[in-house]
Amino acid sequence: MNVFRLAGDVSHLVAIITLFLKIWRSKSCAGISGKSQILFAIVFTTRYLDLFTSFVSIYNTVMKVVFLALAYATVYLIYMRFRNSFDSENDSFRVEFLLVPVAGLSFLENYSFTPLEILWTFSIYLESVAILPQLFMITKTGEAESITTHYLFFLGLYRALYLGNWIWRYYNESFFDQIAVVSGIVQTIFYCDFFYLYFTRVLRGSGKMSLPMPV
Repeated sequence: MNVFRLAGDVSHLVAIITLFLKIWRSKSCAGISGKSQILFAIVFTTRYLDLFTSFVSIYNTVMKVVFLALAYATVYLIYMRFRNSFDSENDSFRVEFLLVPVAGLSFLENYSFTPLEILWTFSIYLESVAILPQLFMITKTGEAESITTHYLFFLGLYRALYLGNWIWRYYNESFFDQIAVVSGIVQTIFYCDFFYLYFTRVLRGSGKMSLPMPV
């Protein structure tokens, strides 16, 4: 465990808790992409199947259980408890355009052709694009509440910190996970425009972040 890994995990946890509390306290999931949250729930499910086969540490196990619980609790709030506030019209990203290529790639590019390894690889690839429905929804509506942008910021920060983790591990442990690193870089790229808008607009005190409406 290094400082980048720990900070990344904390940032990831803060992002998920921020989103969950936003929905719970406001009793509304307006502006939140349910499709992105379903994809993240699938990511955690396919990645953490090793909960039943191996034990790394108490920290590792607790974090996995917390991420799974919060992911499914968030999906429940969006599609069940507060479904009347869910903006399904603008949450219109075609997720099959993500799932099908990701599934195919996970069969073609993996470290071992075993069920658990393929599912782990699938989760890595899917995580790199799971935020796209949320970003698409923000672009479509033209704005995002500050609490939603804080969630996205911490989610992007988590991925950026993990890039630091991989660099640290490469130089200190001679460890290099090509699949995770490439997927992480792709995911970070998706956040670049958002980071710029976050720092130039949200942190200046605007309640919402306005984006150019699609033509």
